[in-house]
Amino acid sequence: MTEQSASVKQGNRRATLLALAAVLCWSTVASAFKLSLQYLSPLQLVSIASVVSALFMFGAICWQRRLPELSTSWRANYKWYLALGFCNPFLYYLILFNAYALLPAQQAQPLNYTWGVVLALLSVPLLKQKLRRQDLLAGLVCYTGVLVIATRGDVFALQFDQPFGVALALFSTVIWSCYWLLNTRIGGNAAVNLLLTFCCGLPWLMLAIWWQGGWQWPPLAGWLGAIYVGLFEMGIAFLLWQGALMSCDNTARISNFIYLSPPLSLVLIALLVGEKIHIATVAGLGLILLGVAIQQGALRRLLLR
Repeated sequence: MTEQSASVKQGNRRATLLALAAVLCWSTVASAFKLSLQYLSPLQLVSIASVVSALFMFGAICWQRRLPELSTSWRANYKWYLALGFCNPFLYYLILFNAYALLPAQQAQPLNYTWGVVLALLSVPLLKQKLRRQDLLAGLVCYTGVLVIATRGDVFALQFDQPFGVALALFSTVIWSCYWLLNTRIGGNAAVNLLLTFCCGLPWLMLAIWWQGGWQWPPLAGWLGAIYVGLFEMGIAFLLWQGALMSCDNTARISNFIYLSPPLSLVLIALLVGEKIHIATVAGLGLILLGVAIQQGALRRLLLR
């Protein structure tokens, strides 16, 4: 084995470990959302978590010795950061956490997972990309899964327990997709971009808190949950995944690991939150994952092996 091939193998092994660690972090956050919302309002949760994430990213940037990039990136892209900060964390997480407050975690988590298909569909009008047949098929399969989950398997009756919660969960995918489409306009370091984006989102959160009558001090359990969400959903997992992408020689090696997150999340929701997982949730999640696989071409690659 040559020195170069050994280095590639070592990099791929490191990428696999980092990717699995990121997936494990993401698998816990649906349970963390639901448990935290027992003690916090959605606005309190997103506000505390956003501050924690911003502080974490600042520490990561200091450790990476990228502090000078903050001023450079801000001067070059401040208008984009202002728009991105309104989308995320303010609008996206506020809508998502309200969806989690209304829906069982086993419903909100799979519905939110359809954002990959929404991203592909929105790229047609916003980025002038062509709509492929597999995008249409993926959308049909994904939203059939959404219908199965939202109606708890009673598709033909079309009776929704929480239609507003379902609408919020689906609308959050539109906000998240718009955020990433706007993010394509900015280059540079991802941690720098995320810190500046969150700093621009914090004033919107402060304004919302003032509009709702001021800050209400939450209990200790709420603080712990929000800190966990800020670190693992908005911080550590992001850097782990970024490190995995930078370490591997081919992103296809690790991209399919993301499919492990929703099934693991359902297991943790059952164990930690205590929700009884409905068969309709499992069936609907299977359809959503199939739709995402079709959209990303993963299914085609699998069949051609």
